[in-house]
Amino acid sequence: MKFKHVPPAPDSLDFVETAQRAVPLVPGSEDDCCARMLQRTDLVSRDQAATWLTFLRGVGLAEEGPSGFSRIRQEPTREHLQTAFLEGVFGATDVLDILRDADEPLSADEVFARYRDDVPQWERHKNPNTWEEVWTEKVEYELDWLVLLGLAERTGDGYRAD
Repeated sequence: MKFKHVPPAPDSLDFVETAQRAVPLVPGSEDDCCARMLQRTDLVSRDQAATWLTFLRGVGLAEEGPSGFSRIRQEPTREHLQTAFLEGVFGATDVLDILRDADEPLSADEVFARYRDDVPQWERHKNPNTWEEVWTEKVEYELDWLVLLGLAERTGDGYRAD
């Protein structure tokens, strides 16, 4: 299963480790996990914490079981995150492929324009007036994660695959 929730990329991968450590080893409710994340990070809202919790699930650093959410004993190394991000985050591979297929750096808007047709119909129907804004932001976040993970780079002209 791939997850579509992607938080803005942090300044460094250290934050991923901090967020993961905020998730308990003993399963807890979503509310408890979000509260712990708010206490142990600089996140400021429950929505941000919930997005991070979902994201951590997507990259194989947390899981949801019958008793709640818990941390997986997996170090959030760059290598692990590179693979897990592409395998577990909806659209990440497509966005990277768009960069790889480009002859020159692309802006986030140009990447979204090439990705636009891949946005699922149910997403378009769920938010008919705002889906483009939502997915443009999602693509921007994914581009920043690709840079943080060393799979792409940001140039003065946009983004390009490494």
